[in-house]
Amino acid sequence: MADLTLFSFQSGTTILHDLDVRVKTVLVCMVSMALFTAGFSACLACFLVVYPLMCAIGMTMDRLMARLKGFILLLTLMAATRAVTVPGEPILSVSGIEITRQGLAQGTLVGVRFFLVMVIGMLFAATTRPAALKSAAQWFLAPVPFVPEKRVAIMISLCLRFFPLILSRAGQTADAVNARCGSFRKNPVRRIRFLTLPLLKKTVMSADHLCLAMDARCYTEQRTDPAFESSGQERLVLGAGFGICVVMAVLSLDSFWMIFW
Repeated sequence: MADLTLFSFQSGTTILHDLDVRVKTVLVCMVSMALFTAGFSACLACFLVVYPLMCAIGMTMDRLMARLKGFILLLTLMAATRAVTVPGEPILSVSGIEITRQGLAQGTLVGVRFFLVMVIGMLFAATTRPAALKSAAQWFLAPVPFVPEKRVAIMISLCLRFFPLILSRAGQTADAVNARCGSFRKNPVRRIRFLTLPLLKKTVMSADHLCLAMDARCYTEQRTDPAFESSGQERLVLGAGFGICVVMAVLSLDSFWMIFW
């Protein structure tokens, strides 16, 4: 597998790659909604299902942690904030700041939920071509009145294509700043300025070049869209996904006990 980047497609022959993109979209929505009310047991069950799929496409935990270290830091800060703001039974007190058992349980649970949602989103992005995602978005939006489904689908596809490019440019810009000893600047505002302004300039220029290229090739919304590819296992996978969501809903009953225990 190539180096893992957020929102980037990785070619493969797994069951997720062969699955109809519309079914994958429904599954992602179902599991994500189930996770937002899931307890610890339900999150563990979801991870036991997701982890083999991660291994199948080469998304190892060490590589995943390396790519999501900023996101994990944010989740840790969210959990710490809840631990000191939610009232309950104190388990530790430092300089008048109390860490409660209920707050620590709520913060950890919220962090685990968001982490699993991020992993599921990365699985979806790594196994779905942007062109197929565009067709799926157009198919779902077609019945909605007063919505130009083709234009919206193109916008979604272009946004997803630009995410890996922006991340790559951000890394290149950070390396260029560090090569010029920018990391030794003590003023954080100046450090952010010298990182964000060149990145913003390159992103806008790339978007402008893309628009010119599309105009030069006479790109139009009225074009033949690729046909949806089916693996023949869509009903089985959809039923299994619905069953997993039901199991998670049943297991989520323990979240109230875990929070107020």
